[in-house]
Amino acid sequence: EITSLLSLCGGQFSGEQEIRVNSPFWILNIPSEEMARGLMKRTVCAKSVFELWGHGRSAGELYASLKNYPVDKMLPYLQSDSTYKVHIHTFNKTLTQAEKIRKIDALEFLPFKGKVNLKNPEHIFWILEDYGMNPNNVPEEPFHLYFGRWIADGQRELIESYSVKKRHFIGNTSMDACLSFIMANHGRVKPNDVVYDPFVGTGGLLISSAHFGAYVCGTDIDYNTIHGLGKASRKNQKWRGPDENIRANLRQYGLEKFYLDALVADSSRPIWRKGMLFDAIITDPPYGIREATRRTGSPKETVKSVERSTENHIFVSSNYHLSDIFFDLLKFAAEYLVMGGRLVYWLPIYRPEYTEEFIPRHPCLKLISNCEQMLSSHTSRRLITMEKVKEFKDQDENSYLLDGQYMPYRGHNSFREKYFSGVTKRIAKEEKDNQK
Repeated sequence: EITSLLSLCGGQFSGEQEIRVNSPFWILNIPSEEMARGLMKRTVCAKSVFELWGHGRSAGELYASLKNYPVDKMLPYLQSDSTYKVHIHTFNKTLTQAEKIRKIDALEFLPFKGKVNLKNPEHIFWILEDYGMNPNNVPEEPFHLYFGRWIADGQRELIESYSVKKRHFIGNTSMDACLSFIMANHGRVKPNDVVYDPFVGTGGLLISSAHFGAYVCGTDIDYNTIHGLGKASRKNQKWRGPDENIRANLRQYGLEKFYLDALVADSSRPIWRKGMLFDAIITDPPYGIREATRRTGSPKETVKSVERSTENHIFVSSNYHLSDIFFDLLKFAAEYLVMGGRLVYWLPIYRPEYTEEFIPRHPCLKLISNCEQMLSSHTSRRLITMEKVKEFKDQDENSYLLDGQYMPYRGHNSFREKYFSGVTKRIAKEEKDNQK
């Protein structure tokens, strides 16, 4: 998420800073404080950003680093008519109040001239200490120490304010608010973009994009979901109410002006005029677990089921293999994304069989990131972000069939069976243990 936002707002990871998965602290090179604030107005993963004044692997290194920091950069925040406070944050360790005061007193060599104000200071300074990620083996001394001036906090409160628990219209697979905002950030959604979700469902992914100022639209094959009809997904509610729909969700958050529309359509069929229409495609295709994977078919095709909605809308649907869903999605993105536009989607994975080769590819799309979210001990889903880097030509339409990328993912057509095989084994094991 941070890497995507840096490419949107400006900035990069520091040359001396590797992206350390085992550390909660990262050093970034951001040209201005304004850009840093812009970054924090978007992120739901990062907690805060600071202007780094000094850092080191020991207290001595930290103090030496602080003494080398240019005094002229410090002085504007240390004036005699200003107020300040120093806050200590220790990751993976709790300090006593006496230990905190001792660490703060050790910074007396800094030219603080203002008054301490603990309730409402003009400037807040932080000592950050990293004690590693292992709660069972906490070292006596921190691995790394940082000191800096607080600039801004991230948007973690959005996770609560946009919580699905409080949402007007939900379904079985409504996307968690935190993940929804992360996906919008991966897609580098910005004001006045047009964002599309081909498996829109109850519109959870549209909400986060609209929050960032994008115009949103979507399609779904399920007539009842698009029109807010049929059985409710909420506990203690049998049927959906008269105003349970995607538009009502956006209205709930004051975002209705960004809603273009949602259409009943099959994502595997062409319905859009030719051309580059969308700045981002952000979606969560069905995996066949909670929602069926299906597409429309003619009566001549093998009929799997005939479904009838509450409006007597009849259509014939046939099975839609997972591999076909994802390759149709990539082909659609390659054709309809603007240059530099991003496709962000979830790919279900059976972990014992997973390799990088399972990620579907397309010659017009470049893989940007691949992040895993565990679902169970043997299954997960991967958040795939791709960027359009090449103009779509007619010869690219079925190019995935030729480059050997199509076949590896075919095995995931049985993802549903593999997903539930683990559940079956666990139930059998629990029954066996109970009998003992």
